[in-house]
Amino acid sequence: MNENEIYEQLKNAVLNIDEESSKAAVEAGLHEGLDPMSMIENGFAKGMVIVGDEFEAGRRFLPQLMMSAALMTESIEQLKESIEGEVTQETQGTIVIGTVEGDVHDIGKNIVKIFLGGNGFKLYDLGRDVLLHKFIEKAEEVNADIISTSALMTSTMQSQATLEEMLKEKGLKGKIKTMIGGAPITERWMKKIGADGCAENASEAVKVARQLMEQ
Repeated sequence: MNENEIYEQLKNAVLNIDEESSKAAVEAGLHEGLDPMSMIENGFAKGMVIVGDEFEAGRRFLPQLMMSAALMTESIEQLKESIEGEVTQETQGTIVIGTVEGDVHDIGKNIVKIFLGGNGFKLYDLGRDVLLHKFIEKAEEVNADIISTSALMTSTMQSQATLEEMLKEKGLKGKIKTMIGGAPITERWMKKIGADGCAENASEAVKVARQLMEQ
């Protein structure tokens, strides 16, 4: 298989919940020397975007969504050793990451976490449905440079705005940078709430995090 065929098989493995096909494509990709993070972004992640869209449209049900997510998580475990081997020795910065309270979607957040970790950032993952004060408490505890929040539903976006206000009240705004993401998140929303950066995908998140560290 060539590079594009491997990406396509990875994507389809997630769509079809085909564990054997996924393992074969991962092995083929590693054998061909493909970048593990490119395999995630151009294969698994694209498949999950389609799965998510079909779920929102009512063409897939929750059990199918969960099985696709589980398959992707298991497959990424195959790639973890290769990804960790590429991590730079020098820490690029410390990030507290999680999905905001009221939101239990964490697939995108998990992909972003892998990309950030693979590019030298130290990550503290609080998981999903995280109370806002937990982000701030953890950031203060570990002396984090950035708080990164994900909101996958329009109903939970407001939590990102609330977090900005909480940081202002505590005198931490500016000292701790904020990065936001999620399907409904736009640059316009970032500017409206006063966040420091936003990203549409995992690769972009790495670029944004690096830019925030340079500021």
